[in-house]
Amino acid sequence: MQSNKNRDTAPELAVRALLHASGRRYRVNYRPVPGLRRSADIVFTRAHIAVFIDGCFWHGCPDHYQRPTLNQGYWDQKVAGNMVRDRDTIERLTTEGWTVLRFWEHEDPVAVATVIESELDRHRLDR
Repeated sequence: MQSNKNRDTAPELAVRALLHASGRRYRVNYRPVPGLRRSADIVFTRAHIAVFIDGCFWHGCPDHYQRPTLNQGYWDQKVAGNMVRDRDTIERLTTEGWTVLRFWEHEDPVAVATVIESELDRHRLDR
């Protein structure tokens, strides 16, 4: 597991490239709430938007997750724990006033960037 990347994955880089090309600026692998040991993949600090691009295996994608055949007890517990932590992260960030956007790694980067940009535009209008 040590060799698996927790940041700068191909889906993240694709979305970030699209956002950057459209003039959006953001923080990468940033903790939105000080003291909370949770880092979002892309963070827009002024708009209070935290974006997570979740891997299908690690976060239990309902469409693509395949249960390993070896050491199933370990992996079941690991993925279930990740899913619980994901829900807790959404709850805690929302309580702190953040908008949380979660996407799967298999989603189209253009569609993901479009959703993020529309949310950024909506936050700009709210201010």
